Amino acid sequence: MAGVQLTDVIKRYGETQVIHGVDLGIEEGEFCVFVGPSGCGKSTLLRMIAGLEETTAGKIEIGARDVTREDPAQRGVAMVFQTYALYPHMTVGENMGFGLKMNGHPKSEIDAKVGEASRVLKLDPYLKRKPAALSGGQRQRVAIGRAIVRGPEVFLFDEPLSNLDAELRVEMRVEIARLHKEIGATMIYVTHDQVEAMTMADKIVVLRDGRIEQVGAPLELYRDPDNRFVAGFIGSPSMNFVTGTVRGGAVEMPSVGLTLTPPVALPPDGTEVVVGLRPEHLEIGPGDVLGVELTEALGGVSYAYLTASDGERLIVEERGDVRSSEGDRVGLSIDPARLMLFDAGSGARLR
Repeated sequence: MAGVQLTDVIKRYGETQVIHGVDLGIEEGEFCVFVGPSGCGKSTLLRMIAGLEETTAGKIEIGARDVTREDPAQRGVAMVFQTYALYPHMTVGENMGFGLKMNGHPKSEIDAKVGEASRVLKLDPYLKRKPAALSGGQRQRVAIGRAIVRGPEVFLFDEPLSNLDAELRVEMRVEIARLHKEIGATMIYVTHDQVEAMTMADKIVVLRDGRIEQVGAPLELYRDPDNRFVAGFIGSPSMNFVTGTVRGGAVEMPSVGLTLTPPVALPPDGTEVVVGLRPEHLEIGPGDVLGVELTEALGGVSYAYLTASDGERLIVEERGDVRSSEGDRVGLSIDPARLMLFDAGSGARLR
């Protein structure tokens, strides 16, 4: 195992810069997830660590070694891709051991490493099968097993669950989290799905436009985001945002019928701010301020989609036996301590 250190890492394609001076430390044995919208640079950053993309400037270290200019094969990493890339004419066992075979390892060593990886991934019943006889989740486990047998210092995952259906994605999230706990390796995982990030990571790195917006533990980012982008990206359903105006030491939100005094230092009267409201922190009550456009009943929880007077839409989580219905006119309430305020221009959090 080894940690990974990125120091002022930059990537350019010609005149276009896509990674902007990234500084990041990943501890030995840590499960770190890069998350962000499409085009934010997360896969590019992962490929730079792997050596599949050349680093324009800066330094990449794995363990105590500077690997910035080293070939991928010399870096001590193994990568699991979105596509399984299995050889269809080989069995599961042959696919898992093929890399070692090509590097001239003895058969006894290959068999031992394939056997151990198979045990960890619960693939023993399938070792003699070919990929066509496997499910999507089983094929992805074979691809992970192929990485395990190499004994890398760092595992790299590039959206490995994107091709799986919803049920299999949940199953494989559990499998990968269990694998991390069992082998204790350093893992860097790329996804655009913040649910994957929240459920699997020790550390989340939120990226936007090739820059790091915030780094922290999942609940840290959820409870204490630094800016509007992170607040809106982390959490499912997403945070609601409404426009507010500071007046008399309080924040007026006429579109949702609320005037509240949050426990933060407010800017001068007349300043426009953006107010963040988590769906699970809002409560629906009597009133005639918002209309219920749609409700999604999911059993133990429902989501009410409300329309404010200015046309803004909000989502409210509801539990219990009494829930709102489409066409209702309602009001909202929330504990002022639950509000998050953001600068209307920069999006920075007001604390």
